[in-house]
Amino acid sequence: MRTLFSGTKPTPKTSPHASFLARPVLVALFLVIISTLTRLLLLFKTSIDIDYSTRNVLGLFGIGLFYDVINALYFVFPLMLLGWLVPVGWQNKKGFRITANVLVFIMVFLLLLNAVSEWVFWDEFSSRFNFIAVDYLIYTQEVIGNIRQSYPVGIIISILLLLTAIFTFLLARLAEQSAFRSFRFGMRSLVMVGYVVIVAVTVLFVDNKVRQFSSNVYVNELAGNGMYELFSAYQHNELDYNQFYLKSDDGKVSAEIRTLIKTPESHFINNKPFSIERNIVNPGPEQRRNIVLISVESLSADFLGGFGNTQGITPFLDSLAGSSLFFTNLYATGTRTVRGLEALSICTPPTPGQSIVRRPKNEGLFSLGSVLKGKGYQTRFIYGGYGYFDNMGYFFGHNDYKVVDRTALSKKEIDYENIWGVADENLFQLADKEISGAVKSGKPVFAHIMTTSNHRPYTYPEGRIDIPSHTGREGAVKYTDFAIGQFIRRARTRPWFKNTLFVIVADHCASSAGKTDLPVDRYKIPLLIYAPGFVKPAVMPRLMSQIDLGPTILGLLNFSYRSKFFGYDIFKLEPGRERAFVSTYQSLGYIKNDSLIILKPQKLAATFLPDFKNGAARQAQQNKHLVDEAVAWYQSASFQFRQGMMKK
Repeated sequence: MRTLFSGTKPTPKTSPHASFLARPVLVALFLVIISTLTRLLLLFKTSIDIDYSTRNVLGLFGIGLFYDVINALYFVFPLMLLGWLVPVGWQNKKGFRITANVLVFIMVFLLLLNAVSEWVFWDEFSSRFNFIAVDYLIYTQEVIGNIRQSYPVGIIISILLLLTAIFTFLLARLAEQSAFRSFRFGMRSLVMVGYVVIVAVTVLFVDNKVRQFSSNVYVNELAGNGMYELFSAYQHNELDYNQFYLKSDDGKVSAEIRTLIKTPESHFINNKPFSIERNIVNPGPEQRRNIVLISVESLSADFLGGFGNTQGITPFLDSLAGSSLFFTNLYATGTRTVRGLEALSICTPPTPGQSIVRRPKNEGLFSLGSVLKGKGYQTRFIYGGYGYFDNMGYFFGHNDYKVVDRTALSKKEIDYENIWGVADENLFQLADKEISGAVKSGKPVFAHIMTTSNHRPYTYPEGRIDIPSHTGREGAVKYTDFAIGQFIRRARTRPWFKNTLFVIVADHCASSAGKTDLPVDRYKIPLLIYAPGFVKPAVMPRLMSQIDLGPTILGLLNFSYRSKFFGYDIFKLEPGRERAFVSTYQSLGYIKNDSLIILKPQKLAATFLPDFKNGAARQAQQNKHLVDEAVAWYQSASFQFRQGMMKK
């Protein structure tokens, strides 16, 4: 027996060429584990808002696992490619092992960084990665700066690098001990072809709609995979209304929108399909007053005392409300600054996907700036950050506004700044300087001022208010209120004050997340119009959309003009015709009377009876009449922009 086996070498316990499938499989398993742990942690973080039905729990983890596996298939492609191309004889060499382990190190670090990023993103937006995250990848300077100012980035990265080194070492040891055998190039090619076919099938036939199985939005978000959602959002940053949404016959919609848009003071000038171009006629002398429109970053209605807040974080605005025309039933069109700027400048319902502010071919649009410029106004968009962010500078600069941003301030004029822009008090000092200089020409001024301080990291100059900087949203709200108060008080000493209309409105709410797809309470924003001796103090409780503000301002000033706006002058609109628009990048909401219509991709439409106080919504029998109205508004707006009909 000894002679028989003396020349036989023992069979090795591991394959020297295990790396072709071992590393991809192990990294894929690591991804699934990390994704599952992330899902569990986010579930714990959001536990009070989850409906723990058996269907929801099973769907959350089952569908979540499905997306994790799909994401793993995409994620390990570099390792599969490396193992396929490198000859078997080379895969035992030290150089290959070092290259493979470096690649694994990078991938593990990305997975850990992604998990931390998902936690941070969820903390801000209560959702998986979406359009906002795509924007953040584009505007890296502001976003990275914001993160550095909000979190101990150095410590976090150090911990992640240490964990990455540990996990990479463990994965390398496991790969060496794996049971996977080596394959010659032909067999590796067959495996690779099968893998590519599977990936191609998932790309063609799997999308992020599978997770939309529950009526609880948080459950649907948790059932997704953050990294998968990020690339899905990147691929679908613009949605063709006709392709994805419920639509009606063009002729029917064209007639319907003209019926909906018609008001007593308006007269259509042509019968072109989808045209809403009309003359607005307001008899009597025009009031060529200066207009100062302040759009406040993330100012939810419930921050103000007039909406029931007892924290006292908007003392100036609360005091100003009693001297103003105070609108108490206004709804923002969306959840991003660019949506608010779109609504306030071109007065159009939100179109699915990206805001028009960010889209190509958005130059020369019919805007509030173009109307007022035609009336002899000097128009300004004044912003405390850099105008290139979110394409704001380009959009306003190409739509009849002069853009004035932080580059107009010298270092000595800046008391404080963070990555988003200068402190709001410095922004308003710039606005005061710009307006005071412009009115000397004898022409009226329209200045749209966009604030930035009410934004994470919630930092501002110390000593201005009784809440320390960088402690939370409430402090940022109170600081912005302080800055607005300082600006208005300073304006009262200027010669142009008595001839000026001050309009204070939010761009959107501080948070739009809720149990329902479009929680209407999270879209309510404040609006104050202040002009002593011209606008009488009063409360306006009528339902109103953010897109109605432009026509309402023009109506208050008694202007006659040719309009392409979708908005109403709320004071000319007959009672009972009020409506509002709310949206995410996919869901399009239409509020009228006590109902909420939601249009979604896959040509879905549903009718809800929302609770306007807590945002809950009960699905009701379909209201076909209101669905038809919602389709008319949204289909028309999308058609008009695509066909260039929003141009001047």
